[in-house]
Amino acid sequence: MKNTNSGFTLMELLIVIAIIGILAAVALPYMRGHMVKARLSEVENAMSMVATGVSQYYLDSSATAWPDCPSIDEIRNSLGVSLSAVTRVSGMSVANNGIITATVQSIDPLVDNRTLTLSPSVANDSSITWIWGASADFPEWLRPRGN
Repeated sequence: MKNTNSGFTLMELLIVIAIIGILAAVALPYMRGHMVKARLSEVENAMSMVATGVSQYYLDSSATAWPDCPSIDEIRNSLGVSLSAVTRVSGMSVANNGIITATVQSIDPLVDNRTLTLSPSVANDSSITWIWGASADFPEWLRPRGN
């Protein structure tokens, strides 16, 4: 009589579980970084909307004055930019030199309570380029790229 045992041995199952564990150990931190970046994009988009309002204010004033908005309420009232749906910003302000500063919240301990900035650079033709910045303790690999 022929023995027809079929199935997996205990050793084969343990090897498969070990491989899945190794893959999970590598993938989870990578995924966490992407989740933080995705959540930061909400803050970056909100700051870009405010930058558009600040640019318009500056150009409407014949390129002579920047708005002075020390709070989100002032930004809403002076620039007409509604930030009520943005939940990942605890505070935002526009200084009288045009620099927009936002404090991050509810994303991850890596970036919570740290700040992002957008600084204007005005060319001779009155066009405005925005330059990203961040507080010194903001992780380098999570900072916004480009202008």
